[in-house]
Amino acid sequence: MNEEITDLLCRLVSTPSLSGREDKTAALLAAYLNGKPDILAERMGNNVIAKKRSYAPGRPTVLLCSHHDTVAPAAGYTRDPFLPVLEKDPEGNTRLYGLGSNDAGGAVVSMVQTFCDPEDLPFNLLLILAAGEENSAPEGIASVLPRFPGISCALVGEPTGLQAALGEKGLLVLDGYTTGRAGHAARNDGVNALYAALDDISVLRNFRFEKTSEVLGNVHLQVTQIRSGEQHNVIPASCHYVVDIRTTDAYTNHQITDILGQAVSGRLVARNMANKASVTPKGHPLRDAVLKAGLPAYISPTTSDWMRLPCPAVKLGPGDSLRSHAPDEYIYLSELQQGVDVYKKVLSLLNL
Repeated sequence: MNEEITDLLCRLVSTPSLSGREDKTAALLAAYLNGKPDILAERMGNNVIAKKRSYAPGRPTVLLCSHHDTVAPAAGYTRDPFLPVLEKDPEGNTRLYGLGSNDAGGAVVSMVQTFCDPEDLPFNLLLILAAGEENSAPEGIASVLPRFPGISCALVGEPTGLQAALGEKGLLVLDGYTTGRAGHAARNDGVNALYAALDDISVLRNFRFEKTSEVLGNVHLQVTQIRSGEQHNVIPASCHYVVDIRTTDAYTNHQITDILGQAVSGRLVARNMANKASVTPKGHPLRDAVLKAGLPAYISPTTSDWMRLPCPAVKLGPGDSLRSHAPDEYIYLSELQQGVDVYKKVLSLLNL
């Protein structure tokens, strides 16, 4: 096992990096990379960007990207989330415990090692370790990418169990509003906005989109929140509800908003149109490379910075998504080296 990347991950875990407060891990990663020969690393905000001195503008560029921010510790931790601890499981396999060890510290250090190791590749490697992934911050990878037009393709480092995610559904959140007229509940002289919302929710509950994505399947939606009224004896004049939609490449977020807006009587307002669905195009060299590497393929139910990339990508990394955002988060040390080996294998098979 590579002790250097284990040590780097321990240092990351012990350095709090909640979204929006990643400056210390950004400094740590930039200093680590700049300490390697032939690597030039810089910061853009709390994003860390690294190139090799051999970077040639005329060659294709492959992006390795992951994120070094974390969510806040979940309720239920039985250990210090910022204290990295190595501990064997009942089978004798060593786990590294700590917040961010799995999501996405494992992918970060595996990508760093892959990037730093000398390889004779026919394309450039660009490493971006982003801030603000967990809260979709505009200061994250989206603020960096305009500096690097023409990226050929990307590997997105997330805990996928080293399975290759060839697609992920997008996320569209709509706020629904209905209006009525207040009145006394005893006199029945108002217009109940809550009833109007329930009618619209019934429409949404039974709504089916006509088109199905060949890769991602159907668009799914759920109404997840509702609020109306302040007093038991007043007919509510307004109601607000929230719709969570998992989108596919069959429709744009604008199209989905328009279609549903025409189906209901109230008003639907999108919070963010940018969280699009992503699919690795069939026949793309990166897709071919991960399949040649013998990696199991699947469709990811979770979103990532993939949605912000302007190029074809595959989501791939060490760790298990089920451990993400959970108390007592951990990753197996063996998974870190496996991550390095898999990244190198995919890159060696990539023919751009």
